[in-house]
Amino acid sequence: MFTSKIKTTAGQLGVAVVFARSSDSALDQMRNSAPSLVILDLNSARTDPLGIVTAMKREPALASIPTLGFVSHVQTDLIDAARQAGVGDVMARSAFTARLPDILLGRA
Repeated sequence: MFTSKIKTTAGQLGVAVVFARSSDSALDQMRNSAPSLVILDLNSARTDPLGIVTAMKREPALASIPTLGFVSHVQTDLIDAARQAGVGDVMARSAFTARLPDILLGRA
């Protein structure tokens, strides 16, 4: 659902987005072309978002890329773990959805 919402909103704004289907794919894509922001669905089992951020922080070329993770506001343990892993901004799904246009335009 969020992938579709991000794609639709990005298309309406004329913003290019790339989606990774695995941790390795995400890191390879970042190494090939550094994004202006990495958005992480913190509930994604397929991509291991906290593992991605941990790997990013270990690589100087990736460490400074801003990260934003979204999650249910009731998952306080996951929110804390994301912040400890180094996710730059963690927000509730509802806030992410409401602010998505500004996030994609780099105004958030």
